[in-house]
Amino acid sequence: MKQLIHTLEGRLEPLPVSVAVELPSGQRVGKSSTQVLLRFRSLAPLAALAAGHIGTLGAAVVEGQVELEGRVRDIMRAASALLQSDPVRGTPSWWSQIMARTRSMALHTLTRDAEQVQFHYDLSDDFYALWLDPRRVYSCAYYREPGMDLAQAQEAKLDHICRKLQLHPGERFLDIGAGWGGLLLWAAEHYGVKAHGITLSRNQHAYVNQLIQQRGLQDRMHIELCDYRELQPDKAFDKIASVGMFEHVGQAHMPEYGDTVCRLLKPGGMALIHGITAGGVNNVAVGAGMGEFIDRYIFPGGELLHVSKVLQALSQSGLEMVDTENLRPHYARTLWAWSDALEAQLPQAERILAAQTDAERGARALRAYRLYLAGCAMGFERGWIALHQMLVTHPDGQIASGPMVGAQSGYPFNREYMYTQGVSCPTSSNPVPPPI
Repeated sequence: MKQLIHTLEGRLEPLPVSVAVELPSGQRVGKSSTQVLLRFRSLAPLAALAAGHIGTLGAAVVEGQVELEGRVRDIMRAASALLQSDPVRGTPSWWSQIMARTRSMALHTLTRDAEQVQFHYDLSDDFYALWLDPRRVYSCAYYREPGMDLAQAQEAKLDHICRKLQLHPGERFLDIGAGWGGLLLWAAEHYGVKAHGITLSRNQHAYVNQLIQQRGLQDRMHIELCDYRELQPDKAFDKIASVGMFEHVGQAHMPEYGDTVCRLLKPGGMALIHGITAGGVNNVAVGAGMGEFIDRYIFPGGELLHVSKVLQALSQSGLEMVDTENLRPHYARTLWAWSDALEAQLPQAERILAAQTDAERGARALRAYRLYLAGCAMGFERGWIALHQMLVTHPDGQIASGPMVGAQSGYPFNREYMYTQGVSCPTSSNPVPPPI
């Protein structure tokens, strides 16, 4: 026991915040005045603390083996300092790569993908509404102006996507993984497109259908409970967005994903592929147990790829990348906004989850989401993960003349169009959808 206490003291002393550990016996290790207290109910998780395996330690918190006291921002500062190696560097062995690909193939059947999406997104609409913006946009915001709040930055993101795609009235627009309908509504109401969304979440499907009815958009909006691989439209779409979705595809299925986007997009059309990407070239998850934590408690079956590998899959499908933007710092700020909003409403969150699941499952979910939101904010800050928007075209083989000579698919020669046209943000001309 003396050696254990000595090891713990050595790990706690250099941390950037004051941290104390309370052992199952009640003995406390660390400073008497602390910003963070870890109260251990068993000795087993101490090994994870000593090794800097913070994802495993987080799992022990979710399971009730360790209690945390302190601000989540302080907890994350301590967690990052506990790491003993870079969580995104290193080259996996050939065997581990084969096993990862085999696992990816097995994880992403039509049935399993639906189950995995519903595990996360169908937890509780009321819970998500507590900490998302009023439009329930569950993806990286775009802080076009430093003073924007979360709601304004999410509207700016929706418009940024629509501008990049050069949406025009009457165009057929597809949103793959439409969430709670924020982008569909924005595109239909501000750009006059005929918007079609698909999702695997039953809750989101029902919510968006009610929004469509409430806002009288039956002639311009439609959402379908459908896997992207099974969508068979009458004709290809003019424009496509896929926001926060390819993380669920899996590395083994990225070629199929690229082929599907190409099949659904008409020649000459554009698609905006927006998603979380790995910070390292070879890893499909963040190390130190953090990837395993996300897979177990938050996004089962999720896999991250480096942006270069995503672009490779899209290119091999016949799509041409014409613009890529890294919004990593924007996602760090978005996640801290979500985390702060949840932390400010913990009692209400606990009541919602207990009522819609059960008390024990709700308490575990709340502990998991507190660590997930703050931990991901930390990960984006440090570059362990990133967020890329990739604009691709489906080349039509037509060589333009006049001022666009040499171009294909009508893509402009510069980015100016993304910033000088479209809807003025942050104030929109349409009200936020009412809660349902």
